Formats: sequence, structure tokens, C-alpha cells
Amino acid sequence: MVPDSPSAPPYAALSVPSPAPSVLDLAPVVPVVVVEDLADAVPMARALVAGGLPAIEVTLRTPVALDAIRAIAAEVPDAVVGAGTVISARNVADSVAAGARFLVSPGWTESLLAAMEGSGVPFLPGVSTTSEVVALLERGVSEMKFFPAEAAGGTAYLKSLGGPLPQARFCPTGGITPGTAPTYLALKNVGCVGGSWMLPSDAVAAKDWARVESLAREASTLR
Repeated sequence: MVPDSPSAPPYAALSVPSPAPSVLDLAPVVPVVVVEDLADAVPMARALVAGGLPAIEVTLRTPVALDAIRAIAAEVPDAVVGAGTVISARNVADSVAAGARFLVSPGWTESLLAAMEGSGVPFLPGVSTTSEVVALLERGVSEMKFFPAEAAGGTAYLKSLGGPLPQARFCPTGGITPGTAPTYLALKNVGCVGGSWMLPSDAVAAKDWARVESLAREASTLR
């Protein structure tokens, strides 16, 4: 007789890795950071993380932006640093090479979307119209940046989208304040909001990272 083969362990006993959390679910607010002085990048990121905002969008608007991403990725391990204002395939490649763990664009084109899809990291393409949302859903993309949020219709517009397009989720950015953020966050189709109010220019100029941490902590409790 052929001996019975060993029975396989039950499926429930198998270790199945959990999927990585979405950028939209890391914190209620994603700080939108413009780094002018490279020396500010690491202490700024540490203050934001200490305040409860680990996802940090460094915009590609300054000559030191990529170096700032590289420094944060290397020196602030608890930060999930991403690149914002991504508008070209070159931006995508340079940002990922610098250590960006997610990408955010103000809008999208076919070529930019292809580059972001091929990057291997999560991305939030920017939309401001229903047609753009539908076009992305057709391509299997359901997480997006809504920009410029206030100018494009704000919470009323996003609430209207939630009826016919409930599968789309957004990070609204543009003109959002601590006073308006909770109204956005109360919407079912909003995962988080983007903003920069926790980085007031006078605090950054004074290197007052304790104040930045305090403002970040307040922002982290807005949901």
C-alpha cells in the first residue's frame, strides 16, 4: 500500500501577509511640504511624525526637493515620504530613485499615468472633474487627489460624486484649513486631506519644530 501522504495544514494556519495600508489611511492629514532649505527637511519631518502625521508629501517645487526626499527617507525611518507636484515621467523616476514611497500629481495625462503605474509605488493622480474620475476608474485607479479642492467645488462637489461613483476615494488638497478639514473628512469618499497649515512660514523660518509638532498633533486628531 502507498502510505497516506501527510495532511496539509489548514488554510487558517497559513501566514498570509497583510496588504500595505493605503496612503489615504495613514493619517487624516497629509502635510504638503515645500522645502526651501535642505537643512530643514529632516527636523521638519521628525516634528511631523512625532505629531502623528507620518505621510509627508514633499513637493517638487524647489531645487532641493529631491535631496529633501532622499534625506527624509534615509534619516526618518518612521516617515512615509512621498513626492508631490509630479508632472512628468522624469519626475516619477527621479522621485522613486530618491526614496519616495508614494507619488502625487496635480493632474494626469496618459503618459504620466503610465509612468506612475509602472513606478512600483502607490500614486494619487489629480482630478477636478467627473470625467477625469470616470476615466481613472476605467483604468482600475480608485484613489485620487482632488485638486484644487476649494476652487473645484469643495465638499459639495465630492458629496455629489459619492452617489454615482462610490468606488472612488479622494485626498482633497488646495485651500483646506483646520476649520474646513473636518467637513471633508466626514465624507465617506474622503480618506484624508492635504494641507500645509501645520507648517506656518514663521515657524519654519524660526526653526520652531516644537510648534510644528504641536500643530501636527492637532491635525492628527481632526477625524
